[in-house]
Amino acid sequence: MPYPEQCRPRRAPNVLPRLIYFWRFGRLPDLAAPRRFSELVYARKLFERDPRWPKLADKVAVKAHVAATLGGEWVIPTLWHGTALPDTPPWPRPFVLKSSHASQQNVFVRDGESLDWAAERRRAARWLRRPYAPLLHEWLYSEIAPQLLVEPLIGCGRVLPVDYKSFVFGGRVEFIQVDLDREHRHRRVMLDRAWRRLDLAFEFPADPRPVMPPASLDRMIAAAETLGTPHDFARIDLYDVAGRPYFGEFTLYPGSGLDRFRPVSWDLHFGSYWAERQSAPCQAARRYGSSAIGTIGTATGATAAQVRSARRWLMMR
Repeated sequence: MPYPEQCRPRRAPNVLPRLIYFWRFGRLPDLAAPRRFSELVYARKLFERDPRWPKLADKVAVKAHVAATLGGEWVIPTLWHGTALPDTPPWPRPFVLKSSHASQQNVFVRDGESLDWAAERRRAARWLRRPYAPLLHEWLYSEIAPQLLVEPLIGCGRVLPVDYKSFVFGGRVEFIQVDLDREHRHRRVMLDRAWRRLDLAFEFPADPRPVMPPASLDRMIAAAETLGTPHDFARIDLYDVAGRPYFGEFTLYPGSGLDRFRPVSWDLHFGSYWAERQSAPCQAARRYGSSAIGTIGTATGATAAQVRSARRWLMMR
């Protein structure tokens, strides 16, 4: 069966990604026949090359796609984007500065807080200068032109809005991840689409407190399914502010395949929803790439500095 373009492996990945997975989970990933959710994310990032994905992961470019698909009211406005920040920030507070081509690169600027703008400009320059894709072997970020963007900080402006992340398998939301207090004592609550709590922790501790569904839950589920339908899996991240839903991000490599389920059986359970929606050509591409991994034992494809950076990233998880 010929490979579709989006699944054609460009080259076999090296042994380093497998070692990172082993260090994280205590076992090697089965990339020839992935069944766990973590393995499926890993196989996707190492072997699949869907040309649609870079635009969806680009925090600037994706807004046009969301506006065309859902409507402009779903999109958080962009106050500015580019590669050279001004000497002084002209935007009204509160706002957030972020990179368009990476994860966990944000600066939150609030009313009444001191701001060392020169330091933040240096930080942002490092974001643009340092390649992000090689850190955890995430191909799609290498296809995004690095730039910065500024958005209003939605919500009350003092604390980050609650993050509602929908796991969409074959166009259907099956699970919702709720992230709470992300800046301080990060907690997660995992639920099914009917808002029934699941008895698990996913990388971060579960919050024991009840979590009420957002006022716009039905609209959020419908929007996530609309955006996720063209893909066998996508995580659609949304916000609800005073009953109004907003699009956050399109996530295609959740946790880079390195977030851990407790109990571990949930890794297989989540994976079962994805595996049954896999296309045969993509499965074949993964088997091809996986078989080639074992022949590579020399060059890692990453510098020592990138290995150290990956380890630091994982230690912060």
